[in-house]
Amino acid sequence: MFRKKSSSLTQSQTTKSIVVSANPMMPESHKRKRATVESIYDTSQAQSSVLERAQEVEVSLDPKFPSLLKVMLPSHVTGGFWLGLPKKFCCEHLPKQDIMIALEDENGEEFETKYLADKVGLSGGWRGFSIAHKLVEGDVIVFHLVTPSKFKVYIVRSNGLDEFDGALGLMRLDACKKMDTGDTIACEREESETLEPISEDNAIAFDTKSCPISDHSESESGDVGFEVLDGLRLSESVVTFEEVKCMDDFNVLVNGLIINSEFSKYILNKYYELCCSQTSFLHEHLLEGLNCKLVAGVISETVNIADAIRACNITTPEGNFSTWDQTLKAFQGLGMNIGFLLARLDQLVSLASKSKRFKEARLEKDHAEEDMRSLEAKLLEVKEAVSRLESEIETLNTSSENHELMFQEVAKASW
Repeated sequence: MFRKKSSSLTQSQTTKSIVVSANPMMPESHKRKRATVESIYDTSQAQSSVLERAQEVEVSLDPKFPSLLKVMLPSHVTGGFWLGLPKKFCCEHLPKQDIMIALEDENGEEFETKYLADKVGLSGGWRGFSIAHKLVEGDVIVFHLVTPSKFKVYIVRSNGLDEFDGALGLMRLDACKKMDTGDTIACEREESETLEPISEDNAIAFDTKSCPISDHSESESGDVGFEVLDGLRLSESVVTFEEVKCMDDFNVLVNGLIINSEFSKYILNKYYELCCSQTSFLHEHLLEGLNCKLVAGVISETVNIADAIRACNITTPEGNFSTWDQTLKAFQGLGMNIGFLLARLDQLVSLASKSKRFKEARLEKDHAEEDMRSLEAKLLEVKEAVSRLESEIETLNTSSENHELMFQEVAKASW
């Protein structure tokens, strides 16, 4: 590896950093050897050559915008396709939340990638960029942050100068044009700098400001098939559910990251049981690019609702069923395979509805019978009144004529 003995860069250019290292060492139990920058180049001369050419590209960039170099390790261009970025650079120049960052290549074509702020690196979309540009280990990428959410990217190939010379020539031509209009950007780099070889047990990171190594290496871990990122790991390969034979084989994979560490042991075991019941990963068809913590929350809440469904009874409030149904349908819209939970919930809602209706019908019947008894009592009173009146009428009817004669006599009697 090489460190600059002297620097002729301007003060504005000292914010540019060169990252040429793999991350902290992986657990000793891992059998594969960790890749370093030295190990991916045939000779120190080859390493020096590609880094010099990359630095030449970098100093040709507009110093108003920060930039950095990344040497491509195997984990960047194969397997997990995770690209960790220097933590110090990310803290100073990139947003504090997860966002989509565009990578614009030398041809002006843009590729959307997912920047994970907590993990300080590029995940979803980086694989597509890497494959589209046929990146290989040893290539050096120059990232020029022209906006908070956009890098212009320049590729310095480790196996040839053609693409590098073309890109650098275009930048120099552009710089010279700017000088003609009064711009102070220099067209030529000073050649007085020399490189002094240094050696250390591990690959190191260095920049023009001599920042601590940890600022650059915290989010990377070399070519070991996966990387450990605050408990998250990059998956070495995609495993189908048919290959999962026991709980030890079960990994929740999201955007190339294994997120088992985001769950409690109970939640992970319960989710494994749910997946086994459907012989598939329930999260397998989630929308791409979702935040890992969001996915972990969706899975955890799915387990909680499944437990609640198992624990509910016929008297569970109808509002609970409605809340579970709405939540599961929202998760289904994100791509979760939870149709079986919705079907079970529909069955329970139907049975609960029938049970509720049965109780309501019995109550209504009781009320109707009470009304009927009340009406029957009233009818009996009416019948008794009718019978009494009929007797009275019959009695009065026999003497009705005498009453009329007596009435006439009284009316016509003398005073």
